[in-house]
Amino acid sequence: MLLAIDTATNISTLALHDGHALVGEEAWRSPGNSHATELAPSIQHLLGRCGVGVPDLTALAVCSGPGSYTGLRIGVALAKGIASARKLPLVGVASLDILAYGHPQVPGGLVTVIQAGRGRVIAGAYQWRKGRWKARNEPLLMTWDTLIATIDGPATITGEIDHDGHAALIAAQGEGVPVTIASAAHRLRRAGFMAEEAWTRLRGHETDFPAARLVPAYIKTKDLP
Repeated sequence: MLLAIDTATNISTLALHDGHALVGEEAWRSPGNSHATELAPSIQHLLGRCGVGVPDLTALAVCSGPGSYTGLRIGVALAKGIASARKLPLVGVASLDILAYGHPQVPGGLVTVIQAGRGRVIAGAYQWRKGRWKARNEPLLMTWDTLIATIDGPATITGEIDHDGHAALIAAQGEGVPVTIASAAHRLRRAGFMAEEAWTRLRGHETDFPAARLVPAYIKTKDLP
């Protein structure tokens, strides 16, 4: 049984996956970076509802960033603590990749975004290759206007689109920019997709995934200027 933990932004999400099926999943908004008080009780609640105990866990996955410094630190620290104590593999999956893995194929490219504060987002571009989305670049910190200016063909935007971002994208559509806004359901970053990716990597024996080796990826955000 694999436990997946994602607290990279103010959207928190957890999942339990037994390698064949998604056993349980929860997602909620954590205003004010309240992950420190919410995360452990939420994990306990999910395990209890699914009839799973900590001794039943065989692996963990955690969102490795980029994202909020505070949110990432809390999620990664707890995941590393559980994995180290029980000598379990810990798979880190990037936040923008989780959004891409959860999105179906669409015409053109895919751009995944998370909020970075001060009117900025962290964005990544993806293209569909060999049956899945593959990253075209490293995550970049930019404003919505800069992101729109980089679009060079049909693209779907998914992830954390705030009010200002939505308004900017609608305005861009009116000016003929070939951009599509993904549905709200597809924009949710889900731990269930992270769990599936983690199982794929574990089965592929890419590495032994020691917890001590996992290092979160930080990019300048509102709480890491």
